[in-house]
Amino acid sequence: MPGLYVFIEHDQGSFSPASREALTAARKLGERLQEPVVATHIGKANPEFKALCEEYGVLEGVILEDPKLLDYGPELWGQAIADLLALRNPRVVLSIGTDRGNEVLAQASARTGIPFVANCVDVSYGQGWNLTRLQWGGSLLEDSAVDSPTIFLTYAHHSVDDVPTPAPTEAVIDAVELDLDPILSRTMIQDRVTLTEGTTLSTAAVVVSGGRGVGSSEGFACLEELAELLSGKVGCSRAVTNNGWRSHADQVGQTGTRIAPEIYIACGISGAIQHWVGAMASKNILAINTDPEANMVTKAGYAVIGDLHEVIPAVISEIRQRRGMGS
Repeated sequence: MPGLYVFIEHDQGSFSPASREALTAARKLGERLQEPVVATHIGKANPEFKALCEEYGVLEGVILEDPKLLDYGPELWGQAIADLLALRNPRVVLSIGTDRGNEVLAQASARTGIPFVANCVDVSYGQGWNLTRLQWGGSLLEDSAVDSPTIFLTYAHHSVDDVPTPAPTEAVIDAVELDLDPILSRTMIQDRVTLTEGTTLSTAAVVVSGGRGVGSSEGFACLEELAELLSGKVGCSRAVTNNGWRSHADQVGQTGTRIAPEIYIACGISGAIQHWVGAMASKNILAINTDPEANMVTKAGYAVIGDLHEVIPAVISEIRQRRGMGS
């Protein structure tokens, strides 16, 4: 059946926050296009899938099943979406532009010859598809037109606020049995090693980052303490990783992690465009810097002009005092 199909990203049955963004984006676009929304889950049945659909006002879901879908594989998942098009003839297939979201839809696009537009922030339909998307890491908005009856698209990660529907409704879930080519299993995940558990840099509500102004790897001790007090995570700029002070896993930016915390505390960071791309989705930004003209200071909602090695310990002391923790 025609309609708007939304690819639900998950990892071994655990739904990512991006999937909730995708469902919100799909619901809003479906209302604009007056198309029904169908959520699409790849892999074995998951009882949480139905609840997720109902939470976001999606009335129908489809599970694409095949015994070979043991774990994530870009070729398998891309072909599963391609097979879905042949079976259901959707008008749109969308997801969020995470690494996995873009990879799966790019695979499906290559296998079907249907256009794929990545990292959109606005989508409409007139004589054809009109799309606005992020370019140059978010520093440029590009308006594009695509003349095709069907399209794959992703919304830029963190560009859509996760908004459940105010009145959840009953969803109907169907299963579709596929017969995928075994050769596509060549790129499937075979083993996993857990590097981090719980809150990560990309999901943290509070991120405290340091830049070149921190001065050394030892200088991050006070940032670690502040992040711990605020139940947050520590990030850094590319200059820090280049100097070997922190791991690349801690880097915020275009070539690092893109974050969207409730507050981002940027300490001694100049705010080059590559770093800003990774931090611009933050709800609030506090910049601590000695340079009042630094790019991060001018873009921040709040700023403290001063030496971070004096400011951060003072903030830590005040927090401890208010919590009755002592110095």
